[in-house]
Amino acid sequence: MPKLTKQIVDNETQYSLDLPVKVLQFGTGVLLRGLCDYLIDQANRQHVFNGRIVVVKSTAGLSDDFAEQDGLYTVCVRGVDSNGETIDEAVTVGAISRVVSAQDNWRSILQVARNPHLEVIISNTTEVGIQYVEENIFQNPPQSFPAKLTAFLYERFRTYGGKRDKGVVVIPTELITDNGLKLRECVEKLSAYNELGKLFNKWLKYHVKFCNSLVDRIVPGKPDAATQAQLEAKLGYEDSLLTVAEPYYLWAIEGDDRVKKVLSFEQLFDNVIVDEDISYYRERKLRILNGSHSASAPLGYLSGFDITYQCMQDPAMSKYYESVIYDEVVPTLPFEDQLAELKVFAGDILSRYRNPFIQQKLIGITLQQTSKMNARNVATIQRYYKQFGTVPKHFALGFAAYLLFMKAVKSENNQYFGQRGESFYLINDDQAAYFSEQWQGVTVETVGTLVNEVLSNTKIWDTNLTKLAGFAETVTELLTEMMNNGVKATLEKAIL
Repeated sequence: MPKLTKQIVDNETQYSLDLPVKVLQFGTGVLLRGLCDYLIDQANRQHVFNGRIVVVKSTAGLSDDFAEQDGLYTVCVRGVDSNGETIDEAVTVGAISRVVSAQDNWRSILQVARNPHLEVIISNTTEVGIQYVEENIFQNPPQSFPAKLTAFLYERFRTYGGKRDKGVVVIPTELITDNGLKLRECVEKLSAYNELGKLFNKWLKYHVKFCNSLVDRIVPGKPDAATQAQLEAKLGYEDSLLTVAEPYYLWAIEGDDRVKKVLSFEQLFDNVIVDEDISYYRERKLRILNGSHSASAPLGYLSGFDITYQCMQDPAMSKYYESVIYDEVVPTLPFEDQLAELKVFAGDILSRYRNPFIQQKLIGITLQQTSKMNARNVATIQRYYKQFGTVPKHFALGFAAYLLFMKAVKSENNQYFGQRGESFYLINDDQAAYFSEQWQGVTVETVGTLVNEVLSNTKIWDTNLTKLAGFAETVTELLTEMMNNGVKATLEKAIL
């Protein structure tokens, strides 16, 4: 079976392969490939945006898969529509021009800054990527994402600032509130630290538009070997970058008419929204979709499940998802006038979780679980107390499972591993070392001390969660039961 290359794609895809580069993208992840790059590709097919993408890969080494496939990859859109009809479509995406390693070829990336056609910068570097790190942006390369972006923007300013003033629209898609404003703040601090000057700061202010945005599409990425083989047999070629995505998507971008003009593809898609205020879309997605994911993933994983779909086939886990969403998230959202619409949105999310084609790995959802719990669920827990004055028992159950998930049983090369049954899993979390230390010597009898220590850590939660009456006690009780009787048994007792 041949490898996917430009020689074997049909003529319909050839539209994009000679278009100018208009987008610089930080990140090679499946979400960007399955949503943003996919939509740009679809717009190019309709001769609207007419631009390709240079992707910055932060890790060392060449991007062999992209190079071998001429930047092409397949997105398989699979799911069930509202009428119960199966959707199973495959699209060969040709929007990516090339992938460049920042570690190996930073100068090549800076050359893109001098490209007169460039209009847009997109990023997805996980929630912890947008953080200010005091560093020299003239390193080869700078280390942090904001420093790389600052260096790139400074190179563009040196080329065009004060002449034709070719600014850009910057759209971070990291799942943090006000991601555009926070990224701008990092760039401004780096400009001051590196003494880039008043003219650069003026150019930055008037010609670089940082947009808050949010993205929503379940893109689990590469399927398992059997599904991969089945899809490739149907396609007639091998694709190392084959990506599976659900039919639903949303890309909401906070911007004005200038942003709308640059993002010309916005006119083509009902679920690509450019608006001056996207807080409603952000809040409902962050709390209902992402919040339920983060509350449920450790609970489901330690109960023996590997993907979300398996959870939704289990009576206890399925009821847990429904209960945490309908009973504890939706009632606390600050949009009383949209309550009916929010319930419909919640129902749609549960239907998306039940999509049999999407193999969304729970262990992947737990990436940076601590920061996600804080960003997605702490405010909901606080709102629940304010509204109902009692413990949100489903969030307490999820929190107890999260604490147990963070228990490391061994460490190797500064990596920490938990245990499920006879197998070990990587705790991929910046707080892994902290939790490893906290769990040292803890027994069933003393686990309450750990719970109080963690919940009172204001550096993690930005608040003292032990001040929420009964929350620490409930979490301790549930965690104790999990340690004595197992997670699945505790879940079933609590939910059924």
